[in-house]
Amino acid sequence: MGGYILAIDQGTTSTRAIVFDGKQQVAGVGQREFRQHFPKSGWVEHDPEEIWETVLFTARQAIEKAGISTSEIAAIGITNQRETVVVWDRATGKPIHNAIVWQDRRTASFCDKLKKQGLEKTFTKKTGLLLDPYFSGTKLNWLLTNVKGAQARAAKGELCFGTIDTFLIWRLTGGKSFVTDATNASRTLIYNIVDNSWDDELTDILRIPRAMLPDVKDCAADFGVTDASLFSAAIPILGVAGDQQAATIGQACFKPGMLKSTYGTGCFALLNTGKDIVRSKNRLLTTIAYRLNGETTYALEGSIFVAGAAVQWLRDGLKVIKAAPDTGTLAESADPTQEVYLVPAFTGLGAPHWDPDARGAIYGMTRNTGPAEFARAALESVCYQTRDLLDAMHRDWRSNGKDTVLRVDGGMVASDWTMQRLSDLLDAPVDRPVILETTALGVAWLAGSRAGVWPTQEEFAKSWARDRRFEPKMEGTTRKGKLKGWRSAVKRTLMAA
Repeated sequence: MGGYILAIDQGTTSTRAIVFDGKQQVAGVGQREFRQHFPKSGWVEHDPEEIWETVLFTARQAIEKAGISTSEIAAIGITNQRETVVVWDRATGKPIHNAIVWQDRRTASFCDKLKKQGLEKTFTKKTGLLLDPYFSGTKLNWLLTNVKGAQARAAKGELCFGTIDTFLIWRLTGGKSFVTDATNASRTLIYNIVDNSWDDELTDILRIPRAMLPDVKDCAADFGVTDASLFSAAIPILGVAGDQQAATIGQACFKPGMLKSTYGTGCFALLNTGKDIVRSKNRLLTTIAYRLNGETTYALEGSIFVAGAAVQWLRDGLKVIKAAPDTGTLAESADPTQEVYLVPAFTGLGAPHWDPDARGAIYGMTRNTGPAEFARAALESVCYQTRDLLDAMHRDWRSNGKDTVLRVDGGMVASDWTMQRLSDLLDAPVDRPVILETTALGVAWLAGSRAGVWPTQEEFAKSWARDRRFEPKMEGTTRKGKLKGWRSAVKRTLMAA
């Protein structure tokens, strides 16, 4: 058996599979997009069967491109879009409904009802989360309430609930493993991050039967073995983590105070707080960064719903660009005298505002405003939102912000213009790693270290390599003016919601 690891990265808009060799280098990649379903305004769904098909296709494609046999793969690691909910029949494995995606806002009124009952403090104390449609629990409640017969069937133990990792493991193992990991469990709104267990009080409030919940394991653990018919050999699944926690691991942010931000469909910044559960006073989330050998490491997290999705909007909605990489070039040509602000609240605003009713808005347009200014505003919106998150983290964490170095990853970080603007608006260095596939790399390390074919945590951290550091160049007065304009735009948007 070689040191090859197959990492399955099941994201919001596409599935990627990457084979890493024993030196943690990419040996083969497979990728396939899948359809997004929008049944109503603010609703977002995926077809679980289509996701499953993309996982099989990309995994086989990556193995073929790596030019290796399945027997050379020591283990599989799985990382996934978090909070997305699937419910399926325990006997047949068939989903009872489309998956409800993390972006979906259909439970906003239910969350408001729970808040009016004074229950948000109860949820936050136990889970570190806020009562928001973003999280899995209220989505699961919606499915049990609105799919005919689901509540009764779930109570009888006939239905299984899972985030995407659990559903994939169930399918990969032929229904033999019904499990998840601590990071994915911590995003469900029903998992007690202090006790590391499903919480009876919270499941009772949301009318979720315990019989439909998976077992929760460490991030590096024995999650089961794939059915040999899928890849011509049985492969152990030894690493699982939600995508943002996986990126934190892939960025080797193992020490308290280390910070990473991932720029995919959304943007998610995680600050390692070690063994300390830091209760945010600025509406950030307290979450599990990872759990290894039974020991839990915690993090503060800020979640932005729209990052790369703003670029997709430019491409698919406005059609002002043909491909995502065009955005940086177009933004660079924008008129510097125009201050155009995009508040991309297409599905509400995440941290630190948490307003599910806010909707996107553009401020500062003139007759001269065109595609270049829209492109710059879209990219800058991601930078401004990151600044909001870091400001909140510095207020919650023992830091004055002067020692901040942000490690970045995700599709958007390939744009030098965007990363420079990010550094400028943060007034802090931004480090881009050599290996940008940090999410897949993180679960590959979990699986590879568990299999005993990859280095220890300490050695893995030493192997992290920087491609480029972006240092702030913007004048302080310019930065101050731009931030003032952004905060005014956000305030107006929230008032209009």
